[in-house]
Amino acid sequence: MINKKVDNVTEALSGVEDHMTFMFGGFGLSGIPENAIAELVRLNVKGLTCISNNAGVDDFGLGLLLQQKQIKKMISSYVGENDEFERQMLSGELEVELIPQGTLAERARAAQAGFPAFYTPAGYGTEVAEGKETREFNGKMYVLEHAFKADFGFIKAWKGDAAGNLIFKGTARNFNPNMCGAANITVAEVEELVPVGELDPNQIHIPGIFVQRIFQGAHYEKRIEQRTVRQRS
Repeated sequence: MINKKVDNVTEALSGVEDHMTFMFGGFGLSGIPENAIAELVRLNVKGLTCISNNAGVDDFGLGLLLQQKQIKKMISSYVGENDEFERQMLSGELEVELIPQGTLAERARAAQAGFPAFYTPAGYGTEVAEGKETREFNGKMYVLEHAFKADFGFIKAWKGDAAGNLIFKGTARNFNPNMCGAANITVAEVEELVPVGELDPNQIHIPGIFVQRIFQGAHYEKRIEQRTVRQRS
């Protein structure tokens, strides 16, 4: 059995350089690779293109990279709760490509599966389709979208083993499975790293073939982006 385990986040991010393209799992603050992001901040790599559903909040998640002006371009489906993201986008400091959320997920999955491109009806007739090839199938128009190309993919999972097999928990499953294997190197950080054979094969969401490096993360904050509670009666 191939051992994908590395000792720490520094070793896991070996080879990261300026001007690379990275993919990040997570939705809002749910299931984001907190340790990998913190290490990228520490390394102070610049000129990054980041593919993620959104950019977290101002002081957490990818917002930390935005604060340090490490991101050159964001490829996302929405701005979210990040005021700095909005400010940099409107001022022209940050290049932004906003795409439909389903298209973002499918462009990642296409890269994972080895498909160079696919047709989708999402965005036809809007600015999303400008400059892109369109084609009619069965009387309906579709837009050609290309699979993502990324140097590293950073994934957060609940449990994993030394072979890279992963189990996600709850809504943290979101974009993480689609991004596994969608980049040249997939780095998975997990809350609990166990020896090979301890995970129930029937519970594994992503097999280790899609992961190149895995490590056990530490000090997860697991913040809640918008806390909503019922008012007392």
